[in-house]
Amino acid sequence: MDLKALGCVAVLPIQILYYIIKATVCWFLPSRRRDLTGDVVLITGGGRGIGRHLAKEFAVRGAKKLILWGRTEKCLKEACEEIALMGTECHYFVCDVANREEVYKQAKVVREKVGDVTILVNNAAVVHGKSLLDSDDDALLKSQHINTMGQFWTTKAFLPRMLELQNGHIVCINSILSLSPIPGAIDYCTSKASSLAFMESLTLGLLDCPGVGCTTVLPFHTNTEMFQGMRVRFPQLFPPLKPEVVAQKTVDAVRTNTAFVYLPWTMHALVILKSMLPQSALEEIHKFSGSYTCMNTFKGRT
Repeated sequence: MDLKALGCVAVLPIQILYYIIKATVCWFLPSRRRDLTGDVVLITGGGRGIGRHLAKEFAVRGAKKLILWGRTEKCLKEACEEIALMGTECHYFVCDVANREEVYKQAKVVREKVGDVTILVNNAAVVHGKSLLDSDDDALLKSQHINTMGQFWTTKAFLPRMLELQNGHIVCINSILSLSPIPGAIDYCTSKASSLAFMESLTLGLLDCPGVGCTTVLPFHTNTEMFQGMRVRFPQLFPPLKPEVVAQKTVDAVRTNTAFVYLPWTMHALVILKSMLPQSALEEIHKFSGSYTCMNTFKGRT
């Protein structure tokens, strides 16, 4: 190892300490926030659930235009009308993000009719809600195509123009289940873990790209119809999140260019425990919390 390499190794701990101190100080000081008044925001799965609340929150914060993608035109139209009544220009397009060619085709239509997308929110997701052996093969593939591969296609469709403009932000609405999987949602947990790896890699890959950033949001169980019927053993200790809260925290993270957000903040403890405790201890925690059986009453979206 040459002297230059040795010098880099010696300086690394000092740099790490510097950034830890910097992050701690920034935690207590008000940070500079992105002005959304010039942004065109596209939200996949924008017709209902968290996606619909995200659209309303971006509108409240002053986004210039909103674009909603989804598979159900009725929901998209209702959400679009609701946003328009708030005074924000809103458009919707029926698009299945699992269909690569459809994504590329609709992305071209969006650019021609609405303009360049500067904030892309990958929110669309499905959950099958069954164990592996009880799951239909096509349903398993559907989860992977929408929850994971859909992000590949949307990001490839819109990121190049963001890089040209040096202005853009890629957002992923992930799940804490990507880090702490549960039985009964093996399709969802697997796809979200893949999605998290995608965003971690993308975030690092864009570090040297000025004006373009990433945000990944990992919420705990959120009270939406997609997870209807899921029961937490101690709801007083672990209450489900409200979708409007997830939307507010997400938009805040975009405006402050925060890379990863755990909701609630106590989920940081889960990450630390998982890296420290033996598997047997983690299994006991799962049993105690009831995560082994929380999907037994799952009904899902009707």
